[in-house]
Amino acid sequence: MIFKGTATALITPFTSDGVDFDSFDRILDDQLSGGVDAVVVLGTTGEPATMTAAEKKAVIEFAVKKLKGKLPVIVGTGANSTSAATEMSVLAESLGADALLLVTPYYNKATQQGLIAHFRTVADAVHTPIICYNVPGRTGVNMLPATFAELAEHPNIAAVKEASGNMEQIEEAIRLTEGKAVVYSGDDGITVPVMAMGGMGVISVVSNAAPRFTAEMTSAFLSGDLKKAAKMQLDMLPLVRALFSEVNPIPVKKAMQLRGLCNGTLRLPLTEMTAANAAKLAEILPAFV
Repeated sequence: MIFKGTATALITPFTSDGVDFDSFDRILDDQLSGGVDAVVVLGTTGEPATMTAAEKKAVIEFAVKKLKGKLPVIVGTGANSTSAATEMSVLAESLGADALLLVTPYYNKATQQGLIAHFRTVADAVHTPIICYNVPGRTGVNMLPATFAELAEHPNIAAVKEASGNMEQIEEAIRLTEGKAVVYSGDDGITVPVMAMGGMGVISVVSNAAPRFTAEMTSAFLSGDLKKAAKMQLDMLPLVRALFSEVNPIPVKKAMQLRGLCNGTLRLPLTEMTAANAAKLAEILPAFV
């Protein structure tokens, strides 16, 4: 198992002309002190679609060097080209990634058989464990539980980040892969419900801004304090709504700016959070940090 509990899908802090590694260093320290169980770099929240190949390589190298022996570093290596995803996965593995996060190919809208062929091709090229990432709201394709169950037979495919928002589908993925693979919540608003059905944690956006709170919630569940975990999940909902009031990662970058951890710079086509939503976020955030 790659991790149990909370993995943070990290933002990538930017300056006007590159990656802000001073801020990235502060963010990684904040994650360490917050007690999270792993981090993800170059996931959706990290804006990799707007980054150069050199920037991606530098971010992986920085995170791996900083966190080696402290936290697992999971690297987003997905693409809608199987050859590009394979190339990026091989690179991340060579740079020391502890696991790879591969989103289903977007825009192409592959069939279920196409998804199986895609993930198997990448998995055959590496030895590092793979977390499949199902987020149909962004990609336009939904990886069905039976498809993931077939993929879970591959020795390098270890888990799925399930962000379909469909609890019945998530339950079916858990049922079909019990003992073979792990299911992580991909939606902060249903982390505890997913764990209650057998999920092993969350790959979280909220834990950028509230690492300690999120990690304590999943830790409470894993230690058997279900009442505490459930209350924390309910308490978190206003923050979840604020952090998803606009497309991710616009609000969470604003939250990190409010915390003084980065300047909040986004890359086009993402733009600044609206003033009204930012004000609501500023009001809610202090209770969680």
